[in-house]
Amino acid sequence: MADKLVDALADIREDEAMDLVQQYLDEGRDPVEILEFARQAMDLVGKRFAEGEYFLPELVMAGEMLNEITARVKPMLTRAAPTAQKRGKVLIGTVKGDIHDIGKNIVAFMLDVNGFEVKDLGIDVPEETFVAEIKAFEPQVVGLSGFLTLAFDSMKKTVGAIEAAGLRDKVKIMLGGGQVTDEVVRYTGADAYGKDAMAAVALAGDWIK
Repeated sequence: MADKLVDALADIREDEAMDLVQQYLDEGRDPVEILEFARQAMDLVGKRFAEGEYFLPELVMAGEMLNEITARVKPMLTRAAPTAQKRGKVLIGTVKGDIHDIGKNIVAFMLDVNGFEVKDLGIDVPEETFVAEIKAFEPQVVGLSGFLTLAFDSMKKTVGAIEAAGLRDKVKIMLGGGQVTDEVVRYTGADAYGKDAMAAVALAGDWIK
């Protein structure tokens, strides 16, 4: 069933995908598994977009399916991880030059249901906006997202702008995106990367004590 769900999501077969999601939930399966399958599918969607097989309408439809999935699983995750007090603040956004936001949205969602106060800046965010929002929001963690390899230079420029503004020692910076590696972390000057949403949650938890 997992392969069927990934394929249905990646192929933008909405009715079939939502039926499979509901079947998973009705069987009492871990909702985090569903989000992981969604992440795998959205990686495929992003690659098809990068290769010219998909275009903006497919990205929009994929995002709408993800929103529907998160709406269905959020109540279950919130009940499983109740928090009376927010654990800390995370600022997140897709860097300038990249419009992919599906992976970022999953990470922001998982951070939210695990008790963090999240401010999502959206897509194509210039470095000066990150700097201004760090000053205004005062997060402990900043998440820079990007799917395309061209985003790596934007990530590096954003980290540099944060450092130039005298804010680098005030925040931990995590990267996210299907092609991010330890080498990219070193290139950009970030602190670490989350290979998936739960890894991002674990990083934020480790950094915010």
